Amino acid sequence: MSFLQGELLIALLTLSTLEIVLGVDNLVFISIAVGRLPEARRSLARRLGLSFACLTRIALLLVLAHLARMDDTHAPLFHLGAQIISVRDLIMTGGGVFLLVKGSMEIHEAIYGVAQPPSANAAMAAFVWVIVQIALIDIVFSLDSVITAVGMVRNIPVMVAAIVLAVLVMIFAADPVGEFIDNNPTIRMLALAFIMMIGVMLIGEGFAIHIPRGYIYFAMAFSAVVELLNLAVKRQKKKHLKRRADDSGRETL
Repeated sequence: MSFLQGELLIALLTLSTLEIVLGVDNLVFISIAVGRLPEARRSLARRLGLSFACLTRIALLLVLAHLARMDDTHAPLFHLGAQIISVRDLIMTGGGVFLLVKGSMEIHEAIYGVAQPPSANAAMAAFVWVIVQIALIDIVFSLDSVITAVGMVRNIPVMVAAIVLAVLVMIFAADPVGEFIDNNPTIRMLALAFIMMIGVMLIGEGFAIHIPRGYIYFAMAFSAVVELLNLAVKRQKKKHLKRRADDSGRETL
C-alpha cells in the first residue's frame, strides 16, 4: 500500500510539473488578454480566468479519460487532399489561427491604436470576453498535456489534483508576470511575438508538421534574456544621468 501511495505521489508531482511547464505560454496569453482591462480589474480577471480554465481543463480530462482508446482523439473526420484531419487537428489549427489573429491585432493596436475609455456596458462585456478567451485558449494549450497525463496515469483523482495544483501555481504567478509585461512595453511586444510563434506552431501541429516546443521556448528564452539585459542597461543609464544631474545641481549651489 505504501508503495502504491509513493507511486501516486510521484505521478502527482510529475504531472503537476508537466502542467506548470506547459502552462508558461498560457500565462503569457493571459497577460496579453487582460491588458485591455482597467488595471484595477486585471488581477481579478486573471484569477477568474484561470479558475474557469481549471474547470474546462478538468472537463477535457474527464472526456478524454472516458474514451475507449486515446487514438480516438486522432480519429479522422475528413480528408483535406492527402492530409487526414482529426478533432485534435481542428482544435490545434483553430487555436493557432486565433493566436495569430489576436497577436497581430494587439501589435497593430500597440503601434497605431489610440486608447478609448470604454462605457460601463462595454467594460463589462470586455471583462467577460477576456474570461472566455482565457478558458477557451487553455483547452488548446492544455490538450497535449492532458492527453499525456491520461496516457501516463489511469488514476483520475491524481490527474485532477495535478491540474488543480498547477492552476494554483499559475494563479500565484499570474500577477507578477502580468505586471512585469504591462510595465515594460518592449517585453509586451516580445510576448506578442511569442503568442504568434505559438500560433504558427499550433497550425503546424494541426497539419502534422511537428515543431518541437523546446526550440520555441529556447528562442523565446534567449530573446527574453537579451531584452532583460537591455532593460538593465537602460536602468543603469538612468541612474548615471540622475547622478550626474544631482552632482551638477550641488556644484551650482
